[in-house]
Amino acid sequence: MSSSAFRRARLIPLSAALIALAGGLSACASSSDSKTTPAAAGAPAGSTTVAVGALSNGSATPVSITVAQVASIRAELPADVVKSGELTIGLGLLPSGSPPLGFVGTDQKTLTGSEPDLGRLVAAVFGLKPVINNATWDNLFVGLDSGKNDLGFSNITDTEQRKTKYDFASYRQDNLGFEAPKSSTWTFTGDYHVLAGKTISVGAGTNQEKILLKWQSQLQAEGKKLTIKYFQDNNSAYLALASGKIDANFGPNPGVVYHVTQTAKTPNPTRDAGTFSGAGASLQGLIAATTKKGDGLAQPTADAINYLIKNGDYAKWLAAWNLTNEGVTSSLVNPPGLPLTNS
Repeated sequence: MSSSAFRRARLIPLSAALIALAGGLSACASSSDSKTTPAAAGAPAGSTTVAVGALSNGSATPVSITVAQVASIRAELPADVVKSGELTIGLGLLPSGSPPLGFVGTDQKTLTGSEPDLGRLVAAVFGLKPVINNATWDNLFVGLDSGKNDLGFSNITDTEQRKTKYDFASYRQDNLGFEAPKSSTWTFTGDYHVLAGKTISVGAGTNQEKILLKWQSQLQAEGKKLTIKYFQDNNSAYLALASGKIDANFGPNPGVVYHVTQTAKTPNPTRDAGTFSGAGASLQGLIAATTKKGDGLAQPTADAINYLIKNGDYAKWLAAWNLTNEGVTSSLVNPPGLPLTNS
């Protein structure tokens, strides 16, 4: 399966409950932004206030972040982008969204989520108006190719294969996570040996299945057993987790932390039981803002993200969406990505 197919599989909505939360997303393909406003009096000229986590129906802890336009970073932008006055931000989350990454908010029209929120923060550093264009996963890249989208903020993994067409500015670790009952003491330490004797569920045809099957094979060679279970949907996996039929579910870390927040006040709360790089043991996978190769946007985007990291706004964004465990210390332009042999 291609890397884009793996990524699409990992962005499938997490359960029917998530689909209900994200209802109406297909009706909202593009929007100028109601989550950014001019900063209040007293803020530096050109500042923008971004309502991070707004309208998220409990998926985030909302926080308003006032961001100053940075003239030196704005000066790095291609002239045509500055002249347009807008930063077009592509998402690939149609038809039904994927909390906490991107979905329709409680007003049934505004695109909320960690990915569009970071795009809004970067646009504020540039002093540009964010315009969010949502599409299917494949059409997200069509939008980048055609110039409809300046940047893609859509949980896109940095891969060597994609670098033949796109440039990247990294902003989050690409991690997989284990979700276990809160009552369980089992934790994944990064060593696959702790999976011996466990029963783990995983989605078929996903990157995490590929990794789990490799660990199963290694354990079998050592005379140990790892049982892998498959379910038709995430709801079924969560029911199996609650009933003790499986020890943990293995999936994309953002989905794990989202579901943990949703179960916190239920009779069967869960917890994040450990993470693992989506690129495997030898490389920390990275999620990156994506732009058409050679168009001059990758470096100013990395500089904008590094500005947000340095002044603490990046940490506020991560914390609002419960993604602190995927934070990076700096944004890099075209860092080593998922190898061609694994992409």
